[in-house]
Amino acid sequence: MTADIVPESLAEAGPIPTDESPITEARRVGPLFQPTHPLALAPVSAPPHSVDGFVREFLRELNTGQGVALSRSSVNDQYLALARTVRHYLMARWLETLKHNRSSKAKTVGYLSAEYLLGRQLGNALLATDLNDVAEKALAACGLDLPTLRAQEVEPGLGNGGLGRLAACFIDSLATMSVPCIGYGIRYEYGIFRQTFVDGRQVEQPDTWLALGGPWEFPHPEAAVEVEFGGHTETYDDNGTERTRWVASWNVLGIPYNYMVPGYQNGRVNTLRLWSAQATKAFDLAIFNSGDYAEAVRAQTFAENITKVLYPEDSTPQGKELRLQQQYFFVACSLRDFLEQNLEEDFDLHHLPERIVFQLNDTHPVIAVPELMRILVDEKKLDWDEAWAITSKCFAYTCHTLLPEALETWSVELLGRLLPRHLEIIYRINDEFLEQVREAYPEDELRARRMSIIADYPDRSVRMAFLATVAGTKVNGVAELHSQLLATKVLPDFSEFFPDKFTNVTNGVTPRRFIKLANPFLSGLITDTIGVGWVTDLDRLAELEPYAEDEDFRRAFRKAKEQNKTRLYSLLRTRDGIDLPDGHLLDVMVKRLHEYKRQTLKLLHIVTLYDQIISGRVDPTTILPRSVVFGAKAAPGYRMAKDTIALINAVAATVNADKRVGGRLSIAFPANYNVTLAEKLIPAADLSEQISLAGMEASGTGNMKFAMNGALTIGTDDGANVEIRRFVGDDNFFLFGMLEPEVAELQASGYQPSKLYEEDADLKAAIDLIASGAFSGGDRGTFEPVVSNLLYQDRFMALADYRSYLEAQEKVEKAYVNKEAWTKSAILNVARSGYFSSDRSMRDYLGRIWGASPDH
Repeated sequence: MTADIVPESLAEAGPIPTDESPITEARRVGPLFQPTHPLALAPVSAPPHSVDGFVREFLRELNTGQGVALSRSSVNDQYLALARTVRHYLMARWLETLKHNRSSKAKTVGYLSAEYLLGRQLGNALLATDLNDVAEKALAACGLDLPTLRAQEVEPGLGNGGLGRLAACFIDSLATMSVPCIGYGIRYEYGIFRQTFVDGRQVEQPDTWLALGGPWEFPHPEAAVEVEFGGHTETYDDNGTERTRWVASWNVLGIPYNYMVPGYQNGRVNTLRLWSAQATKAFDLAIFNSGDYAEAVRAQTFAENITKVLYPEDSTPQGKELRLQQQYFFVACSLRDFLEQNLEEDFDLHHLPERIVFQLNDTHPVIAVPELMRILVDEKKLDWDEAWAITSKCFAYTCHTLLPEALETWSVELLGRLLPRHLEIIYRINDEFLEQVREAYPEDELRARRMSIIADYPDRSVRMAFLATVAGTKVNGVAELHSQLLATKVLPDFSEFFPDKFTNVTNGVTPRRFIKLANPFLSGLITDTIGVGWVTDLDRLAELEPYAEDEDFRRAFRKAKEQNKTRLYSLLRTRDGIDLPDGHLLDVMVKRLHEYKRQTLKLLHIVTLYDQIISGRVDPTTILPRSVVFGAKAAPGYRMAKDTIALINAVAATVNADKRVGGRLSIAFPANYNVTLAEKLIPAADLSEQISLAGMEASGTGNMKFAMNGALTIGTDDGANVEIRRFVGDDNFFLFGMLEPEVAELQASGYQPSKLYEEDADLKAAIDLIASGAFSGGDRGTFEPVVSNLLYQDRFMALADYRSYLEAQEKVEKAYVNKEAWTKSAILNVARSGYFSSDRSMRDYLGRIWGASPDH
């Protein structure tokens, strides 16, 4: 079919097939809707996998969905029509999966996460349905370009960093492994924020990711869940049994939006259900007619604030309250959804742990524990012990941090005001738990105080990590070192009391998105060499290992890396106006901006190189040409992180413009780093910066993505770096820095960063150059907070690891000069990274924690 004979009108496109949608499977308020019409029970067939069939479906969507002819359509019309066309190919599989889940009654994983960093959906859906070639040919027949339409998509703004990206990887793997799973989260209207730079400083803009339409979501307002807040509790007599009820003072509705989560070419499509807040009475006509228009919609505005943005800035009391509202809102909706819409009407709740396990992805969803107890005790009228026996088997907790300040606490005052019944339940859980602690340790009241879910100092508050640990069947860290430190340093009393609860599941990432989709040049080479099975069995990458000795394969591998660099440089030129020079080592550090991740250490390295050049101590022609790319967002209220971003941009502007550097050193910081940019940047990287202070990083997942795309790591023995180094080998990893015990010893002995500054001439010169105003137009005060923080606090010991880091970078420079040896190391990184597939992580969760299995 050629473009000039493609039908333009609906009539020419042929008859419209019955368009079954999830509404036939939709949940209704009350019992499950049971369709009885024969057509409603008939299976929905997928559209044909032919080019002509795809053209027909696409034009039908363009005509009927967008209401335009091809000749009058915009790029956005074409993208939306394409997305809905591809969506049709998943629909039959989705409906069949829903039907199968209900009939099989297999145990389901309810993944509760405040973040899902999904990335663009179109490419992943084309990959899952094996439609990329068909779609490309069909669009070409219409005179359209698939990459142009793919570039039109705005990725969902539903996450911030590793936590959300991990959740997205996990639900992808569970679908690919045919494990029943419902991902539960929040449909943030504006996501976290869109990062822009003004005079080098971060400025947050709303992330309007829904502005041009959301073709991948299915709203179901008829299945709204009512969520209550505030008020008080009261006791009453229930046929001789004293019970408690919650009398709330206000409520909101949770509207579910369903997203399809397709498995990789296996016919399985799981569901991600995101909740949006809406007022129960959104508009008061009487007040509107009186002329007070703002007051008429006040309830709507108030309710919708709950799901406006990810992690509202919580330095104010209002911000803290909004965060708690957010967390309770989504777990209340999610628990209600599963209990009322996924179980039979006569289901015996005593068997609930056989049907669901709720995974608490960090502390954000932990309020689900007292919520399930409230439902079972107050609404279902179970006695307390029965309810606790059920609840304590339905949850598992993943801790993602080692930083004490990241373990969430909520003040008793706020929790009691917003969720009074839940506070009562938490108090009782704590009382009964502490009875067990005192029974086990009768002479150790201090231990009981340390383990109390309720903290008394500095303010009376609820420690959510403690609650999750008491209630969860398992508590896991996300890398071997992290899990060890979690048990021995973060929750040592609990690991001693519950020795069988603590386990490890090292994180992983999905090879579908982060190799197959993100790196077509490398994935094509892999498939040509070892076949196709590696996409769902990443251990097969080990078959590449002998090819590290093959000169032709090394040449092809380098070509793939150069193609990825060319693609990235073109994107940065178009996206950000950034020009990176060819022929440089591409040195990449992308992650959330936080002091413990130590972007300042990377910056000190850059400033040292620059100072050595401009001082004349080093001839620039003798240093390895290097381009350093940063990507990071700072939390809006995190002043030091935002100052660090400003300093990076200031150093970049100065270095890039200085002719004395001779083009040997280049720095770039593209704004608004996200999954879409990561898919281009990670495959192009030569060197992966994983330089957090040992004992601070839980795991990291960027480190895994870089390794499996052929970048070598320079890193500390921290998080999953430990396991990466063990798998890829010491010769293929640039290790530096203190080990975790050495960090602890230095902290205990009294760390003095200013002393290190005085003793190391290079370090002193670099910090003095920053302090001199060389990067701020001569203004010494601009970056004084960063300098003072390094000299007098340096909580994460960047100065202590500085010299070791520079020595490791010198090894990098020497290694990169030998192209053949570097390529061999890069190939071995790829070949030995199979362990870091999220499919392996899911197998570990299934076996060690969830007790669930694939349901084919």
